Amino acid sequence: MTADPSDASEVAALTGAACLFNGFSDRSRLAIVQHLLTDEHRVVDLVGRLGLAQSTVSKHLACLVDCGIARVRSQGRASVYSLAHPEATLELLAAAERVLALTGDAVTLCPVYGIGSDQEQS
Repeated sequence: MTADPSDASEVAALTGAACLFNGFSDRSRLAIVQHLLTDEHRVVDLVGRLGLAQSTVSKHLACLVDCGIARVRSQGRASVYSLAHPEATLELLAAAERVLALTGDAVTLCPVYGIGSDQEQS
């Protein structure tokens, strides 16, 4: 995408893309997404697999649902979560892995977003 700041449609497209990547930007959300790639899960399943607090998992699942990345359905008294677009999500994550392989340590060493940065700690 090339951005012409005066083109409203380009700005909207870039904003949408940035919002999508923000949905994947948290390690815990990304771990949840990776588990949802294998199958649908209840919150309790993800808590057990990820070792995160129930409130943390629920918060991230709500974010993923609100972003349209995941969906939820009722099964008795439980809520069951799955990916809204599993094939596209898998393709996106595979592309990210290819880019990471090409950049080497540059991403993790980035002073703005890498390990130890202010952004990484938030």
